Amino acid sequence: MVMMFLHVNFIHGEDPYRFYTWNVTYGDIYPLGVKQQGILINGQFPGPPIQCVTNDNLIINVFNNLDDSFLISWNGVEQRRNSWQDGVYGTNCPIPPGKNFTYVLQVKDQIGSFHYFPSLAFHKAAGGFGSINIASRSVIPVPFPPPAGEFTILTGDWFKQNHSDLKAILDGGHDLPFPDGILINGRGSNGYTFTVDQGKIYRFRISNVGLTTSVNFRIQGHKMMVVEVEGTHTVQNTYDSLDIHLGQSYSVLLTADQPAQDYYIAVSTRFTSQVLTATSTLRYSNSAGSVSGPPPGGPTIEIDWSFNQARSLSVSFVPADTPLKLADHFNIPGVFTLGSIPDSPTGSGAYLQTSVMAADFRAYTEVIFENLEDSVQSYHIDGHHFFVVGMGRGEWTPASRLTYNLRDTISRSTVQVYPKSWTALYMPLDNVGMWNIRSQNWARQYLGQQFYLRVYSPVNSWRDENPIPSNALVCGRASS
Repeated sequence: MVMMFLHVNFIHGEDPYRFYTWNVTYGDIYPLGVKQQGILINGQFPGPPIQCVTNDNLIINVFNNLDDSFLISWNGVEQRRNSWQDGVYGTNCPIPPGKNFTYVLQVKDQIGSFHYFPSLAFHKAAGGFGSINIASRSVIPVPFPPPAGEFTILTGDWFKQNHSDLKAILDGGHDLPFPDGILINGRGSNGYTFTVDQGKIYRFRISNVGLTTSVNFRIQGHKMMVVEVEGTHTVQNTYDSLDIHLGQSYSVLLTADQPAQDYYIAVSTRFTSQVLTATSTLRYSNSAGSVSGPPPGGPTIEIDWSFNQARSLSVSFVPADTPLKLADHFNIPGVFTLGSIPDSPTGSGAYLQTSVMAADFRAYTEVIFENLEDSVQSYHIDGHHFFVVGMGRGEWTPASRLTYNLRDTISRSTVQVYPKSWTALYMPLDNVGMWNIRSQNWARQYLGQQFYLRVYSPVNSWRDENPIPSNALVCGRASS
């Protein structure tokens, strides 16, 4: 029997420490009714949740009992001054089979809803993901009343094929097939029930942990008030349904104010010719009846609908409005070359390179993602949050800046880019280290749609960047 250990220690004068021991293994799973090889953490699929509080220190000892090297990354956790713990190949050597590595993280100055996932070898298609929920400290006011309870929903598309078979498809130069279904907390339709008391308010933390598709989330007969997006408290707008793109996380409040019965919770794919849907049940504790009728319908291929919803997300402060150009600082021969990726597209053909872009600590940068394709794309930047100042159709031009929202735009770490469109970000470079910028479409990420941003400070000081940890793994072998 595998056991999970969690200890919370309070040391005088320091922030609390939470200790975890995780055993990573293969195991049989049946999320869509077909036996698959899954990746389990302490025997669980999805993996165990991390419940913590702002500034907590998380000590997570990961034992890799797979027959393959393994890493875990922490989507949205900023790893202040500490890219050594980010769990991606550019900053962490993999944990070899039969070895362990202890991650030492601090959720410094963060609140909100996030998730973790395995970052190597298409392992994400086998599981190994779980939720990270960071609560505010008790002395910090929260802009909504305490809910009667909280639920976490990890949802996304899923394939019946094993992750190794999907990896082989990509290695062979082919596209992945269309997904086989949608999972809600590791199960297909009708596999999960969330019980609420009539008249009370509940918080749902929802993350899209899928591989290839955006999803739409809705609850039959109920409206949802968005209160938090990836660590940012938002203006509290109400929605009938919510688009959640790959890698994104939201918190919504639901008031159980309908007649006492069961209601569908529905998740369906967005912007796909074939629409996949999975359902769970919202059950009133005094329910007088089961779900009735078909699951609630949602938007399918409508781009403008999603555009408008994305633009409606806002907060009440003004971001900086002075973009600065990224600059080169130094090269490290034989490992990577700073400046190997240009600041702007060149239109030339693709070439093989470990791409690293250099930037100054405490500068601000403007990032433009342009999507020339017919599918929605989603991008994540590790170690930072950014302000989504603009979205538009067609090609971005300097005149597009006239449309930017510099008043109350949302701050987050994962953003979508709609087909034949652009998304503009302003980002404070306030975290020294080497940070992964990647597509959240996991086939694209696996095939190389990612690069690294090196945020550099000339001051060799622990105040800017932590030293390499003493237990760092050396690529090719385990450190002593």
